[in-house]
Amino acid sequence: MPDSERLISSVIVVAVMLLVGFPIHEFAHALAAYRLGDGTAKMFGRLTLNPFAHFDPIGGILLAVSVLASGGRFGFGWAKPTPVNPMNLRNGRYGEAIVAFAGPASNLLLAAAAAIPLRYILDHPELIDQVGLLFPILVLFVQLNLILMIFNLVPIPPLDGSKVLFAFLNPRLVWQWRPILEQYGFIILILLFFFPPGESIGARIIFPIIDAIFRLLVGA
Repeated sequence: MPDSERLISSVIVVAVMLLVGFPIHEFAHALAAYRLGDGTAKMFGRLTLNPFAHFDPIGGILLAVSVLASGGRFGFGWAKPTPVNPMNLRNGRYGEAIVAFAGPASNLLLAAAAAIPLRYILDHPELIDQVGLLFPILVLFVQLNLILMIFNLVPIPPLDGSKVLFAFLNPRLVWQWRPILEQYGFIILILLFFFPPGESIGARIIFPIIDAIFRLLVGA
């Protein structure tokens, strides 16, 4: 693919993620919380698909920079976290886990939806040239949603996976370790996914999983 086409497709996917992928992820959190009895997100205007309500400038810029710098091969960013009050949720810590899991689950659904036409195109290779930019856009959209899903399921605070993990651990163990992990979780994530640069332990763990799910979805 020419560099100009790669750049255009990358810009389009970044825009789609900011306008669709990230908002749906946060809306899923807000909707799950609302259905389980917590109206905090609704009170703050977050029970909406309006992308501007969920936009985080730093996370959005980082997504754009990472996608464009990698030539459309990788993207990393985030939206504004959805406010949730666990004390209002039904089913206690299991309710918190459901709310946390709703976000990554929405990204899996988006990836699966985009994989349907992508799979059809791959089953008919003669269509690849005919659809033009649609092909790389679909590929990158599926990949970014899978990255967002799997990364968020890493069981380290502040990621969604930590709340899912805490729901199934012994309460005493959670009481002992949750404050420590929440205090140092961000540092742990940086060390896990950015060191050593290019070959981090975290990347070597999650990218084979992402690749396996991608192949399962598109039949490649």
